[in-house]
Amino acid sequence: MERVLVYDGDCGFCTGIAGFIGRRDKKNIFRFLTLQSEDGGKLLSAAGLKESDRGTVVYRKGARYFFRSSAVLHILKDLGGFWNLFFVFILVPPFIRDAVYRFVARHRRNFSRFLSFNK
Repeated sequence: MERVLVYDGDCGFCTGIAGFIGRRDKKNIFRFLTLQSEDGGKLLSAAGLKESDRGTVVYRKGARYFFRSSAVLHILKDLGGFWNLFFVFILVPPFIRDAVYRFVARHRRNFSRFLSFNK
């Protein structure tokens, strides 16, 4: 089953998160695309996203698409090990999870100044 993560390649925070995931992907199950790439744009269109929605993370797992907090939680689950413990947050209603996601997304450029994903 193909797993594709589409992220904002112009965002240091997003690129850092993608690298963080890639370094922990011991089974090489993830494929990474940037929102700005041709293939990334095609995947976003296939997911039915409007131009205004294209600031969100998209995770395609087989034929299913996940967005925002659901994408993050499914990615962590698929990483396995300790990371799939975070999947318990799927029980939190999406409107609450996505509010937190949108807060982080809105301030992601500020977060990238303070966080290091090279560990």
